Amino acid sequence: MPEHGPTATIASVDRAHDRGGGWAAGRRRIAAVPHAPVVAGVVLALLALAESIAQARGTPATYPFGHVVSAPVGEAIVHAGNMPPAERTDGALFLVVFGLLGLATTLPIALLWAQPAAAAVVVSATGLLSLAAFQTLTVAGVGAQLIAGYRLGRNGSLSLALLLAAPFPLLALADPATGEVRILILLLACFAPAAALAGIARRAHCQAVENAAAQQVIAGSLLEHTARGERARIARELHDVVAHHISMVSVQAETARLAVPGMPAAGAERLSAIGDTARAALTEMRRLLGVLREDAKTDAADRQPQPGLRLRELNELLDEARDASGTGTRLILRGRPVTLDPGVELAAYRIVQEALTNARRHARGAAVDVELHYTGDALRLLIRDNGPGPSTAMPVDGHGVSGMRERAAAVGGTLRTGPATGGGFLVEARLPGKDETAG
Repeated sequence: MPEHGPTATIASVDRAHDRGGGWAAGRRRIAAVPHAPVVAGVVLALLALAESIAQARGTPATYPFGHVVSAPVGEAIVHAGNMPPAERTDGALFLVVFGLLGLATTLPIALLWAQPAAAAVVVSATGLLSLAAFQTLTVAGVGAQLIAGYRLGRNGSLSLALLLAAPFPLLALADPATGEVRILILLLACFAPAAALAGIARRAHCQAVENAAAQQVIAGSLLEHTARGERARIARELHDVVAHHISMVSVQAETARLAVPGMPAAGAERLSAIGDTARAALTEMRRLLGVLREDAKTDAADRQPQPGLRLRELNELLDEARDASGTGTRLILRGRPVTLDPGVELAAYRIVQEALTNARRHARGAAVDVELHYTGDALRLLIRDNGPGPSTAMPVDGHGVSGMRERAAAVGGTLRTGPATGGGFLVEARLPGKDETAG
C-alpha cells in the first residue's frame, strides 16, 4: 500500500539521502510498488511451504504404542501398507501441521503494511509455537520474522516490537534444538532484536528529519513575517517623516520663487529646479512606498498616517484610557503649542500611550495627569499618577520603560522614571522641539 501524508514526505527525504544507489534505495523502490507486501507474503509462504514439506518428510514418524519408524515420514507411509489406515495418519498429520505452520509464519507479511501489529504478533507467535512444540522453523519464516520486527519498530508500537523479539534470545539460551533449527534460533536471537531496534532507529531518524524541516519552515515564516513588519514600518516612516520634509522643500522652493520680487533669473531658475527635484523625489518615493506596501501586504489601516500630538488624537487616547480604567485622566498643556518634527511627535505619542498602559496595569484605580510643556527648544512630557508609587507600581526597569527610553533616545531626547513628588509614579521625557508656531 503506498504511503501518504507525512510518511510520503519522509520517504522523499529518505530517497534524497540515498540518492546515488545503495540497497536501501532499491528496497524503498520495491516497497513502493503496489501490492508489494502481498507479493512478498505469497513468495515467502510458498518457500516456507516447500521447506515445511521437506522437513516433514525428514522427520521420524511416531506410530501408536510408542513405536518409532526410523525412516522419513514419506517413506514410512509408503512402506506401511500392511498397517491399518488409522496407524498411517501420523505422517500425513506431520505434513499438514508443518505446512500450516510454514504458512502461518510467512503469509501474514501480506498484511504487514496495513496492520503491522497484528501481522507481527501472528508471525512471532506461530514461530515460537513451531519451535517450542515441533522444534522446526523455515528459513522463510526467519526472514518474515525479521521483516515483521523491523516494520513494527518502524511504523508500529515500539514496546511491542521489542516484546516480540525478546523470547528468541531466551529460547536460544534454553537450547531446545540441534542441527539446522539451532542455527535458525541463534540467528533469530541475534537479528530479531536488531531488526526491531533498526526500525526504531529509522523512525527516530525520520522524525528528526521531519522536526528539522518543520523548524526550518517555522523559522522561515518567522523571518518573512519579521521582514514584512520591518518593511511596513519603513514605509510608514518614509510616508510620515521623509515625504513630509520633501514636500515642504518643494512648497518652500516654489513659495520663495514667487514671494521674492525682483529675484535674479538664475536664482529663480535654481529654486524652480529645487522644486522640480523635490517633486521627482516624491514621485520616486511614492513608487517605492507602493513596492514596500505590496511586498509587506499592508492593509488600508496600516497606510494611515502615524499619530502625533494633535489635540484630537491626544483626547482620543486619554478617552480610551479613561474608559478602560474608570478613573480620572487629565490633559494639561503649558506653553505655546508648536508643530514638532513628525518623528518627535510620534515618539511623544507612543510614550504617553505606554505610560498610560503601565499606569492601568501597575496602579489600578489611580488618576493620571498627562502634561505637555512646550518650551522654545524642547517638549517636556510629564505623566504622573497618584498610585502607591514604584514599590508596587510600574517597575523601573520593565520592558515598557525600556521601550519608552529607546523611543526618546531615537529622536535625540531623554527619559527618566521614578517616584513623583507627593506620591505616585512619574514618567518625564524631554524631547527636542522647534520654534515653528502651529497654524
